Amino acid sequence: MIYLIIIIIVLCFYLYYENNFVSISKYKINNKKIPKEFNGYKIIQISDFHSSTSKVLNNKLVKNIKNIKPDIIVITGDLLDARRKNVKASVKMIKNIIEYAPIYYVSGNHEERCYKKNELLNEIIKLGVNVLDNKCININKENSSINLIGLSDARKYFKRNPFKVIKEEFKLVKYNKNKYTILLNHRPELFNIYVSNKIDLVFCGHAHGGQVRLPLLKGLFAPSQGVLPKYSKGVYEKRETTMVLSAGIGNSLFPFRINNRPDLVLVILNNEN
Repeated sequence: MIYLIIIIIVLCFYLYYENNFVSISKYKINNKKIPKEFNGYKIIQISDFHSSTSKVLNNKLVKNIKNIKPDIIVITGDLLDARRKNVKASVKMIKNIIEYAPIYYVSGNHEERCYKKNELLNEIIKLGVNVLDNKCININKENSSINLIGLSDARKYFKRNPFKVIKEEFKLVKYNKNKYTILLNHRPELFNIYVSNKIDLVFCGHAHGGQVRLPLLKGLFAPSQGVLPKYSKGVYEKRETTMVLSAGIGNSLFPFRINNRPDLVLVILNNEN
């Protein structure tokens, strides 16, 4: 009995650690199209926050962002959770980090299925967050600029094929294709669409790192991909396109992460020349 109690205590501490102590995934992206002025440019990605109310998680998230001193912060959807609908928790997190860098946001499937989406957007826009659903802006640095595109999540068209939706959304956005282009979208399973549009760098979430990461097999399950997903976490490359996939910060339906701590992503741009 004593051994069983010890095992249960150790398991509880492990799950608490895995679900509240933020890890940092650091990636250097090399591309000759990156203007030299953007060499060393730091981008923090937050994805799938899911209205987390964990004080430990939130404090560590804010502390890490403060220490990194990013140039911009990008949020790739599911800032809100459609089940908990806790807008205050999501807005509080934004209030705690917006002083450290400009924030750019696109919607995820949870915002698109939640009637409180407009309440969330109104609050974060007041705080100065740039909502990029189906928009492109230029990020300027000295005499150079890069494209930053955001595409809203296909969940807003619930009964339609997301592959067709994303193709149509691309047509809505006009941008200079000769410039280095960064795309924010929630869904990694649409990777081949990003490749066909010759996007240089894509930030995605949604997969939650596979929720449970198994040795060798990596992610166990991801929304929209099912068991043993092709895309779960990390960097994926094809032709001219690199996709950075965050394992996310919070949890939704399944309340635990196993071998898969909350994932704060840091990308550093580097001009090969």
